Amino acid sequence: MNRPLVGTLATAVLGAAALVGTAGTAGATTHPGKAAQTQEQAQQQAHRLVAKAPSLGKSKGKHKTKAVDFAGTVALSNCSGSIVKMPTSQENDPALVMSNGHCLEEGMPGAGEVVVDKPSSRSFTVLDANAGDLGTIKATKIAYATMTDTDVSLYETGSTYAEIEQKYKIKPLELATEHPAQGAGISVVSGYWKKIYSCNIDGFVHTLKEGDWTWKDSVRYTPECKTIGGTSGSPVVDTTSGKVAAINNTGNESGEECTVNNPCEVDENGKVTVRKGINYAQQTYGIPKCFGVGNKLDLSAEGCELPKPSAARR
Repeated sequence: MNRPLVGTLATAVLGAAALVGTAGTAGATTHPGKAAQTQEQAQQQAHRLVAKAPSLGKSKGKHKTKAVDFAGTVALSNCSGSIVKMPTSQENDPALVMSNGHCLEEGMPGAGEVVVDKPSSRSFTVLDANAGDLGTIKATKIAYATMTDTDVSLYETGSTYAEIEQKYKIKPLELATEHPAQGAGISVVSGYWKKIYSCNIDGFVHTLKEGDWTWKDSVRYTPECKTIGGTSGSPVVDTTSGKVAAINNTGNESGEECTVNNPCEVDENGKVTVRKGINYAQQTYGIPKCFGVGNKLDLSAEGCELPKPSAARR
């Protein structure tokens, strides 16, 4: 996984970043994704990152692209995320923050586990268009989280969209409601690293397997998106529509097959393919069908296909 950065490792990364003049936030954990493996690698990584200015996402196609910046994104203590709205969300609804399921403050959900309506007081750093820190908003609960079929967490916050816009002049990102297209230009916007990765959708994976977890119809990036630990939870923005098409979550780091931090692709016939250095995201177009009036989760709504908690976990 694009792992979150925690403990002494996060301190080492941020310390290295500070030495070269950056003010990034902490963040990346150890999960199906990516993270610095050693303190030395973390320091080298920080130097490489701050040496590069964020690039704006542009697709390679003929469609007119939208400039992509950091407005609407947030930094978590260990990952990236974004303030998101559904097509039906209203300005006075409680704002939602989206990240990965493997970025939960309590640790990664097990295979088959679904978390709903769990109290949380997690804080999120709100960024402006240029990745400057504006302040924080705080969660009231984990509305939904899982690493089954997808890798997502959605926090309900104590602030409305209107309150966030009034205080920080920031609007939320909107979730797309249609399946993304192969070849589409995308930008992976990391609030943790304050960096934008730009590439295209290379294709879709029937089943992506990593350790105990499996994800369905995952997005595979073209090689240009070399996401790293701390980018977990970054919104994947379609550069034509400007809407969120997916959520960044993992990549194969060392060429191993189906192990943690080394996901493998499994096709409809069970054939396994390993793509070392290639990164992935989970689609989000189905999520809006699971939220109703007032941004309230409704897993029984028509068309909602998010995994449901077992009776024992309700």
